[in-house]
Amino acid sequence: MKLLICNDDGIYALGIRTLADTLAAAGHEVAVVCPDRERSATGHGLTLHQPIRAELVESVFHPSIKAWACSGTPADCVKLALWALLDSPPDFVLSGINQGANLGTDILYSGTVSAAMEGIIEGIPSVALSLTSFTSKEFQPAATFAIHLLEQLKSHPLPEVMLLNVNIPAVELAEIAGVKITRQGIRRYVDVFEKRVDPRGKTYYWLAGELLEDLAPAEQGLNLPQDIPTDVEVIRHNFITITPLHYNLTYLDALHPLSEWKFD
Repeated sequence: MKLLICNDDGIYALGIRTLADTLAAAGHEVAVVCPDRERSATGHGLTLHQPIRAELVESVFHPSIKAWACSGTPADCVKLALWALLDSPPDFVLSGINQGANLGTDILYSGTVSAAMEGIIEGIPSVALSLTSFTSKEFQPAATFAIHLLEQLKSHPLPEVMLLNVNIPAVELAEIAGVKITRQGIRRYVDVFEKRVDPRGKTYYWLAGELLEDLAPAEQGLNLPQDIPTDVEVIRHNFITITPLHYNLTYLDALHPLSEWKFD
């Protein structure tokens, strides 16, 4: 298959190199377009008020891979690839492998998920892959799973264009408990801004946060299938999670009640 691979960790990140090289070695036609530096937590931002540059990168990836480093955001990279750099559309857009989990409501901030989301906006089924650790460098189990997932998607094509958000536990391959389809959970944080002073005496703030996922309300009144577990819950038990996502954020249960409002 023809694959476009992007990320938000930058062109030299080990995660994207492992993913791209593994898929190229498995016989897929791989192109890489990703940021020239880390662009984590940029969400779905686009570059509108300055030029976007893309430079060919050599000697980083498998010899069969054509790769570009882009000055823009992850979403920019996918849009630029599809409209300017590639000679034909890919079969799939893959984003990752990200260094760190993209679970629950964290996906709203994720550059990794946003790159894949840009793929489905353009009508191309997409996969976001994340390793649930900020320190582990063992990306190979996740890359190997990507091969198996693509084989599954080839045998059982998705019924419609969607994004599969995949999180892989940062454990040895033998310790992975299996694969489960999940729904998006909730991750809440107590935001902590640490106040600091720079060498010139000016105040600045550093954003951190304490995770409160266990304290967050489970559903917030949403009409969700209770027989399908959340990604936040399942990942704790060393399962690979696959959560189908789409860009339509309409709150369906509110449409009819709100349509009864009367305005003068």
